[in-house]
Amino acid sequence: MSAKPASMTSLKHGADEPLVLLDDVHLTLGSAAGQVNILRGVDLDVARGEAVGVVGPSGSGKSTMMMVIAGLERPTSGRVRIAGFDFAGVGEDRLALFRRDTIGVVFQNFHLVPTMTALENVAIPLEFAGRADAFERAREGLDAVGLGHRLTHYPGQLSGGEQQRVALARAVAVQPKLLLADEPTGNLDGETGQAVMDLLFGLHDRLGTTLLLITHDADLAARCDRVVRVADGRIADDGRGRRRAEAR
Repeated sequence: MSAKPASMTSLKHGADEPLVLLDDVHLTLGSAAGQVNILRGVDLDVARGEAVGVVGPSGSGKSTMMMVIAGLERPTSGRVRIAGFDFAGVGEDRLALFRRDTIGVVFQNFHLVPTMTALENVAIPLEFAGRADAFERAREGLDAVGLGHRLTHYPGQLSGGEQQRVALARAVAVQPKLLLADEPTGNLDGETGQAVMDLLFGLHDRLGTTLLLITHDADLAARCDRVVRVADGRIADDGRGRRRAEAR
């Protein structure tokens, strides 16, 4: 394995620790065919307030890396540290509380609760956080994404673009330090997807939230501060001109 760049070492131990820090992260999962190495030594740092586009072929490990960052998948080895919080040895309950208060996630498939209205879906994380003003803030969040007139509609009564806007409002309801978006426009047509991404970047700019965006769309990735390329379970290009020799 090649030596880590000096800047990575200084970031890990300096005063300006990045919001996202992955250090030699590996993830191996079992399958019918045997052990599969999904992540194979991922090193990544993302500064506070930075927007990073993550690109790479299907099966390269992009979504799995995001799941590890969100604490939804535990790495086999390596260090995961988000907003100064080290995931090592932390129980699931403590990790869930940290994720609730710190990380917002937007998935390709919306993941809304079908039996709840748009307002109730957005209020969920606020209620879990014990916010007395949960529904007031949820209403403000839906207004911010242009859905103030759809508060009482259920997901099945909303278009795909509207559902994704509800999901985005829910993800930023608690004003997370980190927003993870995995192919958020994958199920939307071009015009609707563009509108959702304009909202996402607008919220990122307004709230100063750190953003990791997984996308196959090069134009969307280019809107970020830098683009990270993942290949074969590793960071092939960190967007700062550093590339793994084996990925060239």
